[in-house]
Amino acid sequence: MPSEKADPQTLHEAMRYAALDGGKRLRPLLVLAASELGETDPIALEHAMAAVELIHVYSLVHDDMPAMDNDSLRRGKPTCHVQYGEATALLAGDALQTLAFDVLSQPTNLPPARQLKMMSVLAQASGSLGMAGGQAIDLANVGLPMTQTELEHMHSLKTGALIRAAVVLGALSCTDVNDGDIERLDHYARKLGLAFQVIDDVLDCEADTATLGKTAGKDADNNKPTYVKLMGLAEARHYAETLVEEAVALLNPFGDKADRLRSLALFVTERKN
Repeated sequence: MPSEKADPQTLHEAMRYAALDGGKRLRPLLVLAASELGETDPIALEHAMAAVELIHVYSLVHDDMPAMDNDSLRRGKPTCHVQYGEATALLAGDALQTLAFDVLSQPTNLPPARQLKMMSVLAQASGSLGMAGGQAIDLANVGLPMTQTELEHMHSLKTGALIRAAVVLGALSCTDVNDGDIERLDHYARKLGLAFQVIDDVLDCEADTATLGKTAGKDADNNKPTYVKLMGLAEARHYAETLVEEAVALLNPFGDKADRLRSLALFVTERKN
């Protein structure tokens, strides 16, 4: 991260405010866990962990702004635009996003084609066919009914794409994880990403604001389509648990090396925020 003492100081302070305090760090932990399946280049791994979290944080800064979800609390403190103003928050998000690719482009010991693939994976997961596209679908469907298929497509982009990218980036930071293994890991991550969003919807109904670190009941207040609205609370939680069981089963061929990936999958349904 740029020093907050470097000019422009307020922008760098806002970037650090958004990125360095709080958060589960699930996505970089998934990068790390997937890297344990092979021989990892530690420099590439560190860069990938930082890059995926920078993209995630930028998305939170922008999603919280008045033109999007209009939230005032994130990670237990005022959102970036509340603390620094909308213009600075917008620029902070932009700068965090570009910093992610700056970090990921730095030299490593990986073959150049593999490092280029990592940049492509993160870019596609972040763009109109990934996270940004999912958010656009979400905003376009406020107050409208959605089928389960439509809801899952939206969240496979909005939430799932970056979770999938995190797992794939971890595998790509290894020199010896092959395409077949990466495809299996991607199936694991698809199910995990969907389970994460289902539990997010459950917690929005069950948990309080202090526990969540963000405003509870926000989806209901904004009349957004959710799995709880579609299925009911108990059935939504059961669906998430089933998805996690299926995700964990996909890791069987990797043996003990995938233990951390299994633990992170179980964490998704057990988390309280």
